[in-house]
Amino acid sequence: MSQKLHQAEQLHSTLPDVEALSLLSEHSFPRHAHDQFGIGVLTAGAQKSWSGAGTVEAAAGDVIMVNPGEVHDGTPIGGPRGWRIVYLEPGVVLRELAAEFDGDAVFRPVARDQVLAAQVAKLVEALQSPVSGSAAEELLLACLVGVVRRHRLSGPRLPPASPSVARALAWIEAAPDAEVSLSELAAACDVSRFQLIRGFLRDVGTTPHAYRIQLRVRLARRHLRQGHALAEAAQLAGFADQSHLTRAFLRQFGITPGRYRDAMR
Repeated sequence: MSQKLHQAEQLHSTLPDVEALSLLSEHSFPRHAHDQFGIGVLTAGAQKSWSGAGTVEAAAGDVIMVNPGEVHDGTPIGGPRGWRIVYLEPGVVLRELAAEFDGDAVFRPVARDQVLAAQVAKLVEALQSPVSGSAAEELLLACLVGVVRRHRLSGPRLPPASPSVARALAWIEAAPDAEVSLSELAAACDVSRFQLIRGFLRDVGTTPHAYRIQLRVRLARRHLRQGHALAEAAQLAGFADQSHLTRAFLRQFGITPGRYRDAMR
């Protein structure tokens, strides 16, 4: 059996709280979420994704977007697909767009917008140039203005989680590094294990254990950004060892934690 194509590069960024990633891959990404907003452009191929707005498809040239904490996945259609994407800390978006909207920004998952796609591509290039700081800042703002004015999500979204699932989510998010069995979690939410699993799959799109692991990966990512060593980040996030973190990190983000940490230096 031939090995699936997977090429990923965490790109250098000249702007604080802004990251960039380039990827060409045949892999299917499991359902997961990011702490940041993401704005990217599909450079090749096509993919199908489950998102907060339901199932969507994107083809080369389309703009792809993700909201903080929004569970999504990604499956290639007919072969490898590639994208270049910029991830922004929520504070950056809220600070820069404070005058554009009231409340939280919600970006739609896919948009066919040639102007915005070209701006995103230019932004990724500008972020890597040490002499184009002002240009990168202007392109970033232009992208955000385009997204907010043309691609804020206004249609139906997935319904909110049921009370029992909401309680379980709060429990897990309060201490993602803690070990809690399914029985303990179900008892704390006054439901059976079957009811909790069924509710999670319906409302979140994944199991409680899988949700906890992806939260740990996001926690480890934050520790790596803060300069922690790989083994230390793994321990702080609740992983048994560095190898467990590496496998989960690669599966969720498409890049190893070591390469991610190196790009953040």
